[in-house]
Amino acid sequence: MPSTHTSLHYHLVWSTKDRQNLIESSWRPRLHAWLGGCIKVLDGVALAVGDVADHVHCLVGLKATHRLSDFMRVVKSESSEWIHNELRLPIFQWQEGYGAFTVSPSARKRVESYIRNQERHHKTKSFQEEYIELLQQAGIEYEEKYLW
Repeated sequence: MPSTHTSLHYHLVWSTKDRQNLIESSWRPRLHAWLGGCIKVLDGVALAVGDVADHVHCLVGLKATHRLSDFMRVVKSESSEWIHNELRLPIFQWQEGYGAFTVSPSARKRVESYIRNQERHHKTKSFQEEYIELLQQAGIEYEEKYLW
């Protein structure tokens, strides 16, 4: 085959340090726009960004040449720096880890909608419940004592 074709989409989830409620609704649209721009600069495609006070979800398209761990390290460190400098929140930090779940082309629209409606979704489900559900749906084994 003379060329390469990929469909690599990831549902990415990460939380604030100790799941503190630090993401304020007043600046969420700015954070979403900034994350989308950061992802674009890293040569990815941001299909959806959503959050609530203690965590973020993104649906991104990446290239085969992306290394997910490097991508996430840059997005988290750069966004933390932006929050410190632009929003003047020096105490803000992201939790060390993250979740990354592959998304099939047939599920992309459903995942996009899910991410864009985080606030409504979290009226009935906590982040911990949501994250465990994501892990279980993906068939990822875990020990709950190491999740939080």
